[in-house]
Amino acid sequence: MATIGCASRVPTSAHAVGISRPSATRGLAMSARKPAPSRGALAVTAKAVKAPARKYQVDDEVTHSLTVERLEVVKSLEDFAENELLGLLKPVEKSWQPQDFLPDPESPDFLDQVRDIQKRSEGISDDHLICLVGDMITEEALPTYMNMLNTLDGTRDETGASDTAWARWTRAWTAEENRHGDLMNKYLWLTGRVDMRSVEVTIQNLIGSGMNPKTENNPYLGFVYTSFQERATKVSHGNTARYAVSEGDPILGKICGTIAADEGRHEIAYQRIVDQLFERDEEGAMLAFADMMKKQIVMPAHMMNDNEHREKTGRDLFDDFSSVAERVGVYTAQDYADIMEHLIKRWDIENRNLSGEAADAQEYLCKLPTRVRRLAERTSARKKKMQTSSSAEFSWIFNREVPLL
Repeated sequence: MATIGCASRVPTSAHAVGISRPSATRGLAMSARKPAPSRGALAVTAKAVKAPARKYQVDDEVTHSLTVERLEVVKSLEDFAENELLGLLKPVEKSWQPQDFLPDPESPDFLDQVRDIQKRSEGISDDHLICLVGDMITEEALPTYMNMLNTLDGTRDETGASDTAWARWTRAWTAEENRHGDLMNKYLWLTGRVDMRSVEVTIQNLIGSGMNPKTENNPYLGFVYTSFQERATKVSHGNTARYAVSEGDPILGKICGTIAADEGRHEIAYQRIVDQLFERDEEGAMLAFADMMKKQIVMPAHMMNDNEHREKTGRDLFDDFSSVAERVGVYTAQDYADIMEHLIKRWDIENRNLSGEAADAQEYLCKLPTRVRRLAERTSARKKKMQTSSSAEFSWIFNREVPLL
């Protein structure tokens, strides 16, 4: 994700099949032969779950859906968080810092180093600049992602400086992620190819708007979300790294690759949390996984706004950014399906012996990646058959026009 990060974006064709943007919260789920578990199934299942702790409606959204029994499951993870989760963080003294990749302002060659960056960046296409800027904006909205983690019942930092393992994890994870936006922001500023004021307006708007991942203050849902999102962010940064190298900027490629490696380590951490949930509450974890897939993973920057794009084009900035990313292969509908398949294998979804609502959730999940791929392929074929194309001006790159999918 930056985070929950991301940088990642959701693909245009994924939007068409109902898995991408916040407005697309139906399509795919409606096409399932067996329905995903009901909303109530996550709160009450066959195995020893009796009554919800508390469950409210706020702005037509379910909040605090974790049951008393499942809150106890989460509390039982404190030793895991202390002894295993925190070990996936790197000590500050062993961590890279943005300055390791940037010109030294005290060096007599500082201006020459800046000119080198600007020369290398000349080969970066506008397509990939849009992807890099969108990734950077997503990373810079880090306060939102820390806030999201601190909405989760049973794991939140209750004071802002709590000494619980969960609270220390959230703060240290945030500190590691904070370097990503800092580095990308400074590097892109030095290239001279990005309208930084427009980018800064977008960042301020995005942080002010927040995000709604539909996790209901429920750590079961929240950690499924972060397990998916961190992997999506890793994929996106990994692809931009390869494109940067191919277009003549190996330093930028190293930057993106280093960030992708961080996201990969964070992905493992969140997936291990869900490993533990499956071990201790198999049915609850299965229902949570299916619930998040039914609602679709909303990307963290879905509320981005530069105060210009919609007025000029009549379209959503995030949608057009996602379209560019899909067209150039930075993050696509097939990547979305790949991540689902990875998580299905990681959590051994196919081989679990379940019944009732949990078994329905299991079947739903096992069929989902194939369905996503087929619908994405049909959408792509239909667009090619239509032979229509469009483009959009992006304020981030001084209103230069970039083709859309």
